[in-house]
Amino acid sequence: MRYSLRGIMVLQKNREVFLMNRTVPVEEAVNMVIPHDITEIRPGEFKGPAFKRGHVIRQEDIPHLKRLGKERIFVFDLGPGELHEDEAAIRMARAVAGQGVEYSKEIAEGKVGFKAAIDGLLKVETEALFRFNLPGDVMLATRHTDTVVKRGEKLGAGRAIPLVIREEAVNRAVAIGQEAGGILKVLPFRKSRAGLVITGNEVYYGRIKDAFEPVLRKKVESFGGQVINVRFAPDDPDVIARHIRSCLDAGADLILTSGGMSVDPDDVARHGIRKAGAVDVVYGSSVLPGAMFLVAYIEGVPVLGMPACGMYFKTTVLDLVFPRILAGEKIGRTEIAALGHGGFCLGCRECRYPLCPFGKG
Repeated sequence: MRYSLRGIMVLQKNREVFLMNRTVPVEEAVNMVIPHDITEIRPGEFKGPAFKRGHVIRQEDIPHLKRLGKERIFVFDLGPGELHEDEAAIRMARAVAGQGVEYSKEIAEGKVGFKAAIDGLLKVETEALFRFNLPGDVMLATRHTDTVVKRGEKLGAGRAIPLVIREEAVNRAVAIGQEAGGILKVLPFRKSRAGLVITGNEVYYGRIKDAFEPVLRKKVESFGGQVINVRFAPDDPDVIARHIRSCLDAGADLILTSGGMSVDPDDVARHGIRKAGAVDVVYGSSVLPGAMFLVAYIEGVPVLGMPACGMYFKTTVLDLVFPRILAGEKIGRTEIAALGHGGFCLGCRECRYPLCPFGKG
C-alpha cells in the first residue's frame, strides 16, 4: 500500500501550519524509503542519524526503529508548493552564507552548518537574522557578531522546522538572506604596519620602565601585523604630534598611542593627537576597562589612544575595537556607544576572553 501527501489538508491558524500526514505502522514499512533522517541519542556516547533519508527499511531494522520509539513511519510524495526539509535547508544556506562563509553540502537531520572559509571577523546581520527567525517555520542560530574566528570554525546552523515546508516560507527566508548579502559574513583582517607612540614623562625620562610597548606590539603581531616604528614622547602635545607624523611618514597605516588619556592636567596625549591632524575624534568609551579610550583618524589612518588600564588588564576595550578596525570598519561615536551592552568586564581571576560575556552585546 502506498500513501501520499498529495491533497493533504493544510490548516492555517495563528500563523502555524499543521500538515495532516499519512503514516504506516513500522511493521508494514519493510521495503519503503525513509523520507527523513531518524535521530538516535545515546547519552554520553552518540547523537546523530541512526537511519539516513533514503534508507530502504529492512526486516532487521524494525526492532531498532522501535527502540527509537518509532511505531509509525511517514510515507509520502511531495505535493505542489511543498519542499522536503533537506531541499529547504540547501536553498536557505545559499542565501545565508555571505563573504568568507561556507556551508555543508551534506545535510544531516535536515540541518545545514556554516563554517568560516577564512580567518577573520564574523559579522552577523542581526536585524536580518531576527526577521529570518520571526515566523517560526525556519530557524538560524549563530555565534555573536564581531567574533574573531579561524578558518574552519563553526559559525552557526539552520534548518526548516517541519519535515515538509511550504515553498513560499522558504522563498521568504531566502529573500531576507539575499537582501542582506548574506546573514553571515567573515571579513578578512588586513596586516597592519603600526606605529607606536608611548607617552608620559615618567617613561620618557626613565623614571619607570615602559610596560605599554610589549602589550601593544603583541596585539599587533597577534593579527599578523608588524610594528614599524616606536617613539617615546614626554607630556608635550607638540612632541607627541611630531612623533605621530613621523610614524605616518614612515608608512604606518595604524597608530597606537598609550598613556596621557585621563583628565589629569599632565595627560595631554589626546591634544597631541589633535595637533597631528586628527579628525572624527571620539574620546571616551562605554566599556570598562577602557572608559578613557580614544579613536580618531588622520588622513584615513586610524589612531587609537589606549588609557593606562591597558597595562593592568589582559582584556580591554582595545580587544573589542582593534579587530573591527583591521577588518575595515570605521569606528565612530555610534559604534563606541553600542559597546555598552556587554561592555562590562567581570575581571575574572583567570581571563577566558573571548569565551565570556565581555563585548557580547
